[in-house]
Amino acid sequence: MRAPFELDLHVPNFNWPDTPPEAFFERLVEIARTAEASGFSSISMMDHLHQIPGVGPEENWMMEGNAILAALAARTSTINLGLLVGGVTYRNPALMAKQTTTIDIISGGRAVLGLGAAWFENEHQAYGFDFPPLKVRFELLEDALNIARAMFTQERATYEGTHHSVRGAYNNPKPIRGDIPILIGGSGERKTLRFVAKYGDGSNFFGDVERVKHLLGVLERHCEDVGRDPAEITKTRMASVSIAPTHEAASAKFQGDPSRAFVGDPDSIADQVQAYLDAGLDGMTVTLPDVHDLETVALAGETLGAVIGTR
Repeated sequence: MRAPFELDLHVPNFNWPDTPPEAFFERLVEIARTAEASGFSSISMMDHLHQIPGVGPEENWMMEGNAILAALAARTSTINLGLLVGGVTYRNPALMAKQTTTIDIISGGRAVLGLGAAWFENEHQAYGFDFPPLKVRFELLEDALNIARAMFTQERATYEGTHHSVRGAYNNPKPIRGDIPILIGGSGERKTLRFVAKYGDGSNFFGDVERVKHLLGVLERHCEDVGRDPAEITKTRMASVSIAPTHEAASAKFQGDPSRAFVGDPDSIADQVQAYLDAGLDGMTVTLPDVHDLETVALAGETLGAVIGTR
């Protein structure tokens, strides 16, 4: 089952103007409902314990991702929900599958399991998590992918892994759809994209148009090796988007490097996204620097939804 992340609103930052802790969750619900109504197919959270470089100071707020998704599941109706992506070093994989299934039940079948090999070493050190070498983290990821699918689909899950195993584990009730889509984060050509071909229902890339074309070719070759149709996999790209009714207004509110983001009016943003769709992507995962502004969320959803076909 393809991951329903064709147009994903990714929310990595929780420090918003005029939003104290007691008002935070209701504002997030408003953001999610606005995204839902305007064309976004999903909303995603990071899986971190403090803020990451490039987004904000490490002391900034950080909510536990699965708890937030469960809360949003109860306050929304149609939008899909997932982590982008869950780090395999933070939880026992059977527990992660159980948590995701719980979100699926609460939401009526809207959960997506996002998984990745984890990368933020400083965070692991700060909170007491082991941070094994990359080879081991990929072994953990492969165990987690197999255990999750077994927990989602088998009457009693059994899988003998390299580091984690399940032996007759129950996961009742089962997911509403009989399974849960799995999205694998990262663009590693040798391991990550091979895992996408073998286990994934979605893949989220980074890079410009030419880089994305290259990665799609790598993924297609991995799919051919394992006998998989790449059309079964939802392929998206992460993008920071600063959108406003005019290009001048969009540029004025964007604080970063404009070469690393989509900045402009609706027509300009639509053209930039279309170039990636023409390259072979199915959609976009977008961050909005001013995601707290509901008019911006609605404008982004309506603009991109019309291009991608989710609206």
